[in-house]
Amino acid sequence: MTPDDLDRILSSDDALEPSSGFLKNVMAAAQELPDIPPPTFPWRRFLAGQAALMVMAAAGTPLLEKWGAGLTPLAARLAPLAAIAPEFGCAVAATLVAVGVAAIPWLQTRS
Repeated sequence: MTPDDLDRILSSDDALEPSSGFLKNVMAAAQELPDIPPPTFPWRRFLAGQAALMVMAAAGTPLLEKWGAGLTPLAARLAPLAAIAPEFGCAVAATLVAVGVAAIPWLQTRS
């Protein structure tokens, strides 16, 4: 197919029309579908995740109090970033937490 053929096809005014039985076939297929109830929100999984989040927060609080003084140099290094864009500081903190949580299985296999 050459570019001229493509230009001729795209510039033609021929209307595209479906085949004669297309609409009837689609409507028949749609009416044959079983009545499927809409999916429900997975409340059990959500509540289990919230409970796990609370347990992790409760377990992490004593560690933060114990190691809080050790985090001061890190906070001092990130302070200029927080002054420029506080959102960037939150993104960095979230990334560090995510990497820390992702490293837990690796740390467990090392000990």
